[in-house]
Amino acid sequence: MSHRHAISDTDFRRIERLLPGRPGQHGGVARDNHRFLDAALWIARTGAAWADLPERLGNGNSQWRRFDSWAAEGRWDPILAELRDPDLDRLILDSTAVRAHPCAAGAKKSGTAPAARPIRPSAAAGAGSAPRST
Repeated sequence: MSHRHAISDTDFRRIERLLPGRPGQHGGVARDNHRFLDAALWIARTGAAWADLPERLGNGNSQWRRFDSWAAEGRWDPILAELRDPDLDRLILDSTAVRAHPCAAGAKKSGTAPAARPIRPSAAAGAGSAPRST
């Protein structure tokens, strides 16, 4: 079953050589690199906390530790560079297609509270009292 936030098999094969834990490398063979990447993408795309990670993507705390470890080791940069779409190296936005809220264009704002007035130093020291003469 394919999920919306999952990395495609094609993209996974593109980066598989960059991932730790491949057979023949020093250390243990990493299990579930594909599932881990799906978990990291799910977090990035939903903005949810690692504790809210769905069970199918593993334990949130374990996946967070692995994510943090990869970040500390600098593993994400080459992975993201490999997955980057070369067509998006330069992106141009046409401002005629970007819509702003009417109040950003000078329309009357409604329902906003009046601006608070700053307290004058003389008023804070004793409002209403006359200055003393010596």
